[in-house]
Amino acid sequence: MLRHAIAPVRRYTKASHDVVRHSRLNSDAKVLLLYVQGLPEAAVPKPLSEHAVRLGMKPRAYQKAKQLLDACGYLHEWREQGARGHWVTEQLLANVTLTREEASRVRAREGAADVAVPPGERLPTVGGPGDRSVGDFPKTEDLGEKNLPHPPPEDLPTGFEGPGVSGGPDEVAATESGEPGPGPEPGPGSGSGPEPETDPEPVAESERVMAEGVLLSLRHANRDLLLGVREARLLADAAAEWLRRGVSAPDLRRALSAGLPPDGVRSAVGFLRHRLVEKLPAVRAQAGPPPPPESAATPPRRSLVTCLGPGTEHVFRPRTDETHCLRCRTAAAFEATLQPLSEQWRTRVPECAVGG
Repeated sequence: MLRHAIAPVRRYTKASHDVVRHSRLNSDAKVLLLYVQGLPEAAVPKPLSEHAVRLGMKPRAYQKAKQLLDACGYLHEWREQGARGHWVTEQLLANVTLTREEASRVRAREGAADVAVPPGERLPTVGGPGDRSVGDFPKTEDLGEKNLPHPPPEDLPTGFEGPGVSGGPDEVAATESGEPGPGPEPGPGSGSGPEPETDPEPVAESERVMAEGVLLSLRHANRDLLLGVREARLLADAAAEWLRRGVSAPDLRRALSAGLPPDGVRSAVGFLRHRLVEKLPAVRAQAGPPPPPESAATPPRRSLVTCLGPGTEHVFRPRTDETHCLRCRTAAAFEATLQPLSEQWRTRVPECAVGG
């Protein structure tokens, strides 16, 4: 595929890659969103349906595009009853995903700006100036080892188990100063050297990959939880510990993205690391191996008896109190079923001949 692109110098609309490459929005929803974002201020108060008609969009296609924009957080609607009893629907269409609380704050701010602020002095639009994210993930805080919060000490309450918990406060202080710290004090009854520490259970590579995918997908639930690839890898071990303890991937995503602060998340890495450690579920008690099935008692082996049936003398091993072997019993039953049939047909043939 060849591509030839010339940047326009006038009459153009800036489109975010998050909108153009959105996997859930269809072409009608993207075109409608970009069309409304490029309109002048005088044409904005019109309802969204009029703009769809102007684009030549069919009613069914418009309803589908409107549903997708609403589901993805780009469109918000409020239906209220005015002073004279008329119902009014107010729509807010944004070029970024907004939660219901963020959209309500934007609506209140825009309404106050229209009333109190003269033209030309409006407040900045949603989002405000920030770092460009085209070509690379946004710049975040320095995640060097010296800036990462130190793991909690070993003297934690009973029952706390978390990934990466090792070392006491003496070791933490020694790490900050750059000098080797003293080792753990030997317990009573131990030798001269410290007791060997048990290694934590290793996390499977498949669980780590799945946890990293869950962390990278949190930006779809809330844009404040946007993580880069390097940031997701730093938290992958802590998130994989949840999966190892029996938490499914959807439940992990819901636990990390639900109940966010009303003022937003300032640092996605710090917020998620805190939740992964503080809300770590307890280890599920593993059920023991199933008990072996009880073997049926073997019936006692009977001795051979002589069959009382016709023919040459032969023996068989009975199961209960049989006096005839299986072959003799089968032959007797077959003869018993054939005898009535033969007599019945012998009497039926003359009757049919007389009646005919």
